[in-house]
Amino acid sequence: MAFSSLYEEKSPFTRDYNAIKATLQSIDDYDKTCLETALHGVNQMVLGEWGNNTACQIVLVTDGSVGIGPMSLKESLSTNNQRMTNNPFPIPFSFPATLHVVCLASQTDLCLQRSKPLYQKLIDLSGYEGSISLPDQLSEAGVISVFHKLAEDIYTSFNGTLKCGNLKSRIMLYPAPFNYTRVTDFDSQTYSVSEIIEVLGFISVNDIGSPMAVSRHLVLHASSNVKDSTAMDTEIDSTYEDESNDEGKTPSFCVLLHGALKVENMAALVSLGDNWFGFIYSWADTKKKSNLMLTLLVPGSDSVPWLGDLNYLGCVEQFDQSCSFPIRPSEKRSYSQNGVVWIRPAGLQSDIQKILRHARKLPEKTQQFYKELNRLRKAAISLGFLELLLALATIFEQECLSLPGNLHPDCAVQLHHAADVLKKTQTQDAKFVITPYLANYNNL
Repeated sequence: MAFSSLYEEKSPFTRDYNAIKATLQSIDDYDKTCLETALHGVNQMVLGEWGNNTACQIVLVTDGSVGIGPMSLKESLSTNNQRMTNNPFPIPFSFPATLHVVCLASQTDLCLQRSKPLYQKLIDLSGYEGSISLPDQLSEAGVISVFHKLAEDIYTSFNGTLKCGNLKSRIMLYPAPFNYTRVTDFDSQTYSVSEIIEVLGFISVNDIGSPMAVSRHLVLHASSNVKDSTAMDTEIDSTYEDESNDEGKTPSFCVLLHGALKVENMAALVSLGDNWFGFIYSWADTKKKSNLMLTLLVPGSDSVPWLGDLNYLGCVEQFDQSCSFPIRPSEKRSYSQNGVVWIRPAGLQSDIQKILRHARKLPEKTQQFYKELNRLRKAAISLGFLELLLALATIFEQECLSLPGNLHPDCAVQLHHAADVLKKTQTQDAKFVITPYLANYNNL
């Protein structure tokens, strides 16, 4: 991404490194330096491609200048606390990100000396430990050296061992997992992924669902140059020993696990460290290619509520075959029904249509009609969504006009009654209950 007073996406996220190299040859310089514009562009680009849960490394390449005037970094940082909600400062980012600044300038440059504290403040605002890098000498060799060192520091993959009983395999995790810090009211605890990731058991992918995750990583088989460190501890056929240098013919537990999980539609529950768990499963980004993925759960044995305590999971043979997930909590809840949650408009529309279906079956569905109506009304009051009450009254009035003539007259009577009550101020009290209208059809 190139930036000045505006930013321009020169190349999207891609694995075609030749295309990126070709793009770098055609980058021009523009009118001015505006780092805030570039950071806004990074936010938009990463959120559009990966969302807000993917950790990223951001490398800012600059000549050491922070700009001049209203659009300068100094001005942006000084007005950070005075921003309006519609124009917030882009840092901290909307996703986990580590910011690294590479200044291609001489170490004795006076402009750079004034800029370094501003760059450091920018890194501190990001919330993660970034870095400021300078070449030893302002030459091609010096620039190449500083980028090589940066790549070794921030793009090294995690190397470890995946173990299941007597089987094990050297693996790499990409991107490398971050340490997770849990902050409570009185202390904080930092968790790190162990070098030995042990498979505890296997569970159906359908039972896992979509639990809250810290991060997701690609699991790759890592070849070992040590003669005694083979992919399996068990004996292997002698024909493979003669071809140990051929990676395609060397037995790999990582490949075996991937194929088994893919065919059986299962996931492996793994231990990442002390009271920290994760799932390994087969994931396909295309129809033809699938990868072995690792999802890191939130530290703790209760990170997947519908599975219960992960330390108490056992083999299915030990329990009744009829048991299934989710596990019903042992304690008795103090409420009798689930709360109303509207995440998308379709959910609210579905609740309203349910009330209207009951209305067309009055008087048989009178009890259900008013039960769902009061449930919807209380949810709207709890959320401060009072406009829904008037909108629901309007819907009932329009429904009265469009009812077929062969329906029971109680349909129109109860809808008209409910619409009138919804318009009254007393309806906005959560303790108020709308009751059916007692109509005497013999006197009509």
